[in-house]
Amino acid sequence: MSIDALRGFDMFWIIGGNALVMSFVKLFVTPPPEWLQHQFSHVEWEGFTAWDLIMPLFLFITGASMPFSFGRRLKEGQNKTALYMKIVRRTLLLFVLGIAAQGNLFKWDLAQLHLYCNTLQSIAAGYIVAAFALLHLRIVWQFALAVGLMVVYWVLMMFVPTPGHGAAMLEPGANLALWVDETILRSFRDGTSYTWILSSLTFASSVLLGVMGGHILKSSLDANRKTLYLAGAGVACLLSGYLWSFHFPIIKHLWTSSMTLWAAGWSFLLLAMFYWVVDVAGFRRWAFPFVVIGMNAIAVYMAVQVFGDSFMVAADELTGGGGLMPARTGFHEFLRYAIRFGIIWLILLYMYRKKTFLRV
Repeated sequence: MSIDALRGFDMFWIIGGNALVMSFVKLFVTPPPEWLQHQFSHVEWEGFTAWDLIMPLFLFITGASMPFSFGRRLKEGQNKTALYMKIVRRTLLLFVLGIAAQGNLFKWDLAQLHLYCNTLQSIAAGYIVAAFALLHLRIVWQFALAVGLMVVYWVLMMFVPTPGHGAAMLEPGANLALWVDETILRSFRDGTSYTWILSSLTFASSVLLGVMGGHILKSSLDANRKTLYLAGAGVACLLSGYLWSFHFPIIKHLWTSSMTLWAAGWSFLLLAMFYWVVDVAGFRRWAFPFVVIGMNAIAVYMAVQVFGDSFMVAADELTGGGGLMPARTGFHEFLRYAIRFGIIWLILLYMYRKKTFLRV
């Protein structure tokens, strides 16, 4: 249950939790504290905030659930050929959903189409590597692969010259990963400073590090030792990422190896906390709203990405002058976001009660 709750906690922020919490804080403190505003926004380039953890945590949780799902399928007797087909199908579907979410697929205009630009596609890239590693490599070699991919990415980014700029270029408009994207994707690139093709190496590392967390949870260790191992892995990743950042800075836009470790460190610590509180101590009621979200994570992600404006329109109708709840000074913004989130969550609750779980 802790994995579903943590996935839902992560999705909570993606589907409107940020705006909801900030509007609530503004009821008491206007403007909100600078430190809080900083943590609820992305850094422009180098550095890391709590808001920057949302996407890496999504990849990490994907990996953490894989030892359970693959173990169940193998126990049920599914042969590897069937698993290969499922892996490829899921990878392709995630990739297409990513284009639909942020790649302008439904505009049916090649001039506006972006082929590789979304979180679901980074999950797809990491998932296919982690899936085949799970099927064919022992745990120690899965970990070695995660480390090896980070090292390869570091070598490429820091020692291979970027055409027209030279080696060790990590600027927003001049770095090897960006050059690869521009060369291969050309007009189908999204035009941002985020990189994707070469960064797929470390996307895979993020998912594989999540797989390590899943292996710990699935092991025969007692609950307290699992918690300690998860927390220890978190501290080790944080320390390694921090030390590596002196040579290879923490830059989420490039998904640098130091950022991969730094984000994984916080992800391990969150998983340890959720596991101990939810699964070990048995405090579950508070986590139920997150579980409802986490059980249909990709479905609600796509709904918000594609139909997000519709939810806000509905909230505006209910909080506007002609709606059921008139606008009130100081509370209007909070009510808008609360109702918007409530509509989304009630739909998810209905699906949960009906046991309708949309899987990819």
